[in-house]
Amino acid sequence: QEKLDMSMYPVESIRNFSIIAHVDHGKSTLADRLLEITGTISKTDCNKQVLDKLQVERERGITVKAQSASLFYNHEGINYLLNLIDTPGHVDFSYEVSRSLSACQGVILVVDANEGIQAQTVANFYLAFEAQLSIIPVINKIDLKNADPERVEKQIEKLFDIPTDECIRISAKQGTNVEKVLQKVIEKIPPPQCNTADPLKALVFDSTFDHYRGVIANVALFGGEIEKGHKIVSAHTKKRYEVNEVGILTPNQQPTHKLYAGQVGYLIAGMKEVTEAQIGDTLFLYKQPVEPLPGFKSAKPMVFAGMYPIDQTEYNNLRSALERLTLNDSSVTVHRDSSLALGAGWRLGFLGLLHMEVFNQRLEQEYNMSVILTAPTVPYKAVLSSAKLIKEYGKDQITIINPAQFPDKLSVSEYLEPTVLGTIVTPHEYIGKIIALCQDRRAVQKDMLYIDENRVMLKYLFPLNEIVVDFYDVLKSLSSGYASFDYEDAGYQSADLIKMDILLNGNPVEELATIIHSDKAYTAGKLLCERLKEAIPRQLFEIAIQAAIGKKIIARETLKAYRKNVVAKCYGGDITRRMKLLKRQAEGKRLMRKIGNVEVPRDAFIRILKRETDK
Repeated sequence: QEKLDMSMYPVESIRNFSIIAHVDHGKSTLADRLLEITGTISKTDCNKQVLDKLQVERERGITVKAQSASLFYNHEGINYLLNLIDTPGHVDFSYEVSRSLSACQGVILVVDANEGIQAQTVANFYLAFEAQLSIIPVINKIDLKNADPERVEKQIEKLFDIPTDECIRISAKQGTNVEKVLQKVIEKIPPPQCNTADPLKALVFDSTFDHYRGVIANVALFGGEIEKGHKIVSAHTKKRYEVNEVGILTPNQQPTHKLYAGQVGYLIAGMKEVTEAQIGDTLFLYKQPVEPLPGFKSAKPMVFAGMYPIDQTEYNNLRSALERLTLNDSSVTVHRDSSLALGAGWRLGFLGLLHMEVFNQRLEQEYNMSVILTAPTVPYKAVLSSAKLIKEYGKDQITIINPAQFPDKLSVSEYLEPTVLGTIVTPHEYIGKIIALCQDRRAVQKDMLYIDENRVMLKYLFPLNEIVVDFYDVLKSLSSGYASFDYEDAGYQSADLIKMDILLNGNPVEELATIIHSDKAYTAGKLLCERLKEAIPRQLFEIAIQAAIGKKIIARETLKAYRKNVVAKCYGGDITRRMKLLKRQAEGKRLMRKIGNVEVPRDAFIRILKRETDK
């Protein structure tokens, strides 16, 4: 492959920009047209979302990963290098967007001429606005018969304070007016503020793992230059590497001789370990340390799930697959976890349920790993009062992750549960529904504030276990996607916690014990018994499925026995004859129940512990 010479693009002729918008407003289609116009890819009919490379993205028709591409464009006799980053639109992947913006000086804000401004348009606009980037508004899909660009221009002016004459009306599908967007990018977006004479300073804003070449890091250079053979150091791990290859992405990798300040490209430096290329890390030349770049705020997980290998022998393979995938998708948080029924696993934090599904699908497609996802647990604490237990544990507070370690009420002065301080910003018309939802989740209102005439900010103190499963998604569906939710840790508070056991014919099943708040015990116990009734195979004797707190039974389901029709041979005759046969059968069943024990098959555990998708 011919190596490109990047020195002909000085800092003044470089433009770095992202495309941001709500879901399905045409970001990836606009990216295709830009790639075609600049000759980066050849013009054919099959160019549909070229930058969505992952199988998940192709199947679902959504962008999950931000992808970058370098375009060469000649404007008024000067050759420009344009670095384009195409970003996802779903709220679950807003972390990708905020990361991409750190490598840019401007954005193209795409708005659908049919739909107008929507929730993510506003959220992404504020991300770009806070980063002080220049914003080019583009109204897309003007070829649709219901398109109303005038209305959308007025919305943009009212909400974002951008004059209507700055909006460019385009149709990305047909390619109308797209050239104008490129010219606007060159005129409006400033070149990066950096100098090739400075020492090397590179920000890692994304990374992927290649089986043959190790870790490939996508970097934006904020100073200096880099070439093959340079010795570089990571500010995060303090390890030294030798650069094997640098290049640019014209969606595909294109090696170059050097990369210079202001350019965006990739770098391969023999990083073997997945954990070495931390996103947000700064790279600099050996013996020339620089002040590390501020990096990124770590993402806030909104939805947690337990992840276990289907077979414990797969544990190590799953661990390495998880490490590689979290390198590529750094917004997932991983903690070790274990369960009696399913063995060792992890508690993963995701940004939303869609994020969780996509992550699971990528594990299956890219690493051939099928896993069990369960509803997660949160860590509780207990303050011990019995001297014997304090001596045994060596401290008077213990953390309980596994229900098997739950200490008895007699030896505990109080139980504590983790809490978070949640902030909800919502249009005021949804306020009633949202307050009802929060009260249902045992939340305590702390504050309520009108930001402007139609947006309200609510502050609530939530117990963590009430929001870990599906709070965020319920909130989104209640508010048509307009409410946003953010939370921070608020320590522990005392709570009325109890351990709920599940009994089969009076014998407790260790694996299904759960720690739960006493208000929710009855409903949860009933639900669990019902699900067990469906999951356990029927036996020749009756099975009583009970949920118990201590000695008190709070819910019961009965699984009927298989029965032979013993009165089939009686036709006519006396009623006492029938009664005698039925009585004898009942005695046999009773005897059998005494000696028969119920084995719960593993797949029944999996069916019960799996997350309910139909909720």
